[in-house]
Amino acid sequence: MIIRKSSREIERIAAAGALVAETIAYVGGLLGPGVTTDELDAAAGAFIREHGGIPTSEGYKGYPKAICISPNDVVVHGIPDDFVVSEGDLVTIDVGVTLDGYIADSAYTFAVGEIEPEAQRLLDVAQIALAAGIEEAVVGNRVGDVSHAIQEVVEGAGFSVIRSLVGHGVGRHYHEDPHIPNFGEPGRGPRLSEGMTIAIEPMITAGGSDVQVMADGWTIRTADSSISAHFEHTVAITADGPRILTPRVGVPGGVGV
Repeated sequence: MIIRKSSREIERIAAAGALVAETIAYVGGLLGPGVTTDELDAAAGAFIREHGGIPTSEGYKGYPKAICISPNDVVVHGIPDDFVVSEGDLVTIDVGVTLDGYIADSAYTFAVGEIEPEAQRLLDVAQIALAAGIEEAVVGNRVGDVSHAIQEVVEGAGFSVIRSLVGHGVGRHYHEDPHIPNFGEPGRGPRLSEGMTIAIEPMITAGGSDVQVMADGWTIRTADSSISAHFEHTVAITADGPRILTPRVGVPGGVGV
């Protein structure tokens, strides 16, 4: 069932979204060679709580940490541990925050220091794809219009969309209907209407689209060990067009959103 939100509810999701964005920027500021993902997670959890929020991922279906941190070939759901960040890594910070009962969700893949040109191109394309998907998130369009726009950008650049992972509705719950794939046919799927709030999140790879779930039951890696990128925004469908509820603050400038 798709849950449409009132204008008041959207403002509450936006408040959660502002804290999500601030958390991503805060963790990004701590990210650098020598830091462990466990240290970043502890800092993120403390930051969220100090600002009145709850880390939504913590305890969600048994997930053990405050946020997801996914380096290099880990696409999503990386569990923070003693992994030491190094120069040249790609590190995705994926944050969900519950604030006053409402949830927002966003992700950003950071480059650690100098990275390879192809890795930078991967990041750029993922952000352009996110922007293209958001542009299609308007009243009267369908989910397939968002999905197709993302696919066109990613595959047109020679990269792959992870087809087994999708975006989702969000707001009252962490994961709501509808699913938002990153591939598909335009004009297909549920129609977008005012009051829907959705997480649009291209998850792409420099190699093939196959992934594998690791023994911890959470960590999802590319099957061919190729690097990946993941950018996500919570977006409200409004009469005035798409509204990003997790606008970026304090992160490196780039293309897209």
